Amino acid sequence: MALPCSRCAPTHLTKGSYTVSDDPRSSDRLSALIGQLARLDTEAATTERGDLDLQSTVELVRLMNAEDQRVPAAVAERAADIARAVDGITECFRRGGRLIYIGAGTAGRIGVLDASECPPTFGTDPSMVIGLIAGGERAVRSAVENAEDDRDAAGVSLCELGLTERDTVVGISASGRTPYVIGGLEYARGIGALTVAIASNSDSAIGAVAEIPIEIVTGPEFISGSTRLKSGTTQKLVVNMLTTLSMIRLGKTYRGVMVDLVATNEKLHARSIRTVAELTGVGVDEADAALRAADGSVKLALLMTITGAEASRARDALAAADGILREAIASLS
Repeated sequence: MALPCSRCAPTHLTKGSYTVSDDPRSSDRLSALIGQLARLDTEAATTERGDLDLQSTVELVRLMNAEDQRVPAAVAERAADIARAVDGITECFRRGGRLIYIGAGTAGRIGVLDASECPPTFGTDPSMVIGLIAGGERAVRSAVENAEDDRDAAGVSLCELGLTERDTVVGISASGRTPYVIGGLEYARGIGALTVAIASNSDSAIGAVAEIPIEIVTGPEFISGSTRLKSGTTQKLVVNMLTTLSMIRLGKTYRGVMVDLVATNEKLHARSIRTVAELTGVGVDEADAALRAADGSVKLALLMTITGAEASRARDALAAADGILREAIASLS
């Protein structure tokens, strides 16, 4: 592996992706790993549902749905941890920092998905929220064998991104023991970045490394070991909260509506007109005219329409209010 700078140097001598003592072919290592997996809720098997292949399809639907219903309640139990992470991420954003997800397999794809949806949803720069997955871009669509076992890879990628103490790194791992994620979180802590861990097992290895552990236990999966199921659903709910709620804190919404939006296609233009009209009470034509005067910015069009300010004055007021529409309205009223 080529290391782009001295900061990326691994913290231990390696033989391939493992330390010499961690050779995966070692019987001692395999025995230890089997024992470790046996203690994880996400790897446990349950026989209470009987043989699934003998159930009717409608019964399978009911059984799987019943398992999925455990997820929201389990997430709710960790509301305080999630809120702490949201506040930390928001503060990093305000200092000019970024949110960077790291994960492998399903967990990595969920981070990549959430990052990719932030620009069209909240009008953010693509560099503000980033998703890194073990094995790189190819792993988003196809499994890359053994990529998750490379403890140094995430640190190298974070180094290449120029990670600083202003950034947040969120490690996602259902098992909570993925070497790729552990190594990335260790690197991030060494830099001084805020670190958050999302795991589906208690007392997880990534939770021990991160400053803010979010450990949400939902029990054995519907199909034993298939952590793209309840664990994946849990991860999706949590990352939705981390970005959506931090964006609310940054003023990306107004009265429960996304307003940091710039129309880049026909659908978004129609949505923008509707948003301005509904939030201000003006007609469609007036809303469209306001958007044109605001160069397509919904937030600026709203401020101009609500306060009667011209574009330049409204733009200055928004800048002075750090982009928070409610505060800008108050300053011009």
